[in-house]
Amino acid sequence: MSYIVVIPARYKSTRFPGKPLTDINGKSMLLRTYEQCMKAVDPSLVYVATEDQRIVDHCESFGIQVLLTSDDCLTGTDRIAEVADLVKADYYINVQGDEPLFNPEDISKVISLLDTYSGDILNGYCAIDNDHQYRSVSVPKVVFRPDGRLLYMSRSAIPGNKAVAFVKAWRQVCIYAFPFEALKAFAASNGKTPLEAEEDIEILRFLELGYEVRMLELSSESVAVDNPEDLGEVLARLNEVE
Repeated sequence: MSYIVVIPARYKSTRFPGKPLTDINGKSMLLRTYEQCMKAVDPSLVYVATEDQRIVDHCESFGIQVLLTSDDCLTGTDRIAEVADLVKADYYINVQGDEPLFNPEDISKVISLLDTYSGDILNGYCAIDNDHQYRSVSVPKVVFRPDGRLLYMSRSAIPGNKAVAFVKAWRQVCIYAFPFEALKAFAASNGKTPLEAEEDIEILRFLELGYEVRMLELSSESVAVDNPEDLGEVLARLNEVE
C-alpha cells in the first residue's frame, strides 16, 4: 500500500494569519511538525502543501519537499486533493501543520492499519478528560459506533445528557488517511456541504457524501493551535521536555 504524508500549511489563516511560520522556542510551528513526521517516516515521503511563497521559501531553506497549491482551496483536505493530482499514491496521510506536539507513533499506527482497513477513510480520536475541553468550541467532539465508524463530529458538547454535565467524551486527533478516490470525490463536491459549513469540520463532508469514516484511538498528546491564545499550552509542554 503506497502512501505519502502531507502537511497542509495555509498562510492566510482566518483565525491566525501566518500561523505555520510562527516561532515556537526558536523553530517555526511548521518545522516542528515536520520534524515530528520524520520520526515516523522517511523524509522522501513527507510533503508540505501551501498557497504561499513565503512558506515555500521557508521549506526549501530546510530541504523540505513543498508543493505550491492554489489559493482558493476551501479546506486542508481540498489542498491535499490537489496534491493527489501531482503525486500518486494509494493513501494520503494528512498531518495538521498546527499540531507541533503530536506523537509520531500515531502516524506509525495509522500506517500499520492501512491494509487492514483498505479503502476506508481513517481519522484519530482520544478521550477528553476535563470539562474545559468538553465545552470548548475549538475542540471537535467525536461520537462513533461500537465498531469505530464515525456517527458525527461537532464543536458542541457531545454526547450530552439531561444533566448537561461532562461524563465522558472523545475529541478528534487531527491525523487522517484518505484513499485517492475518496479525496477526488471530496474535491468534486463544488463547495462545503451543509453540516461541514455549519460545524466548520471538514471530515463531515465525507459523511454527507455517503462515505464511512473509521475512527482510530490515538494518543492524547497533540495540542491544536487554532488561535494565538493556544500557544501558551504548547510552550508549557515544550518547556517540560526541552
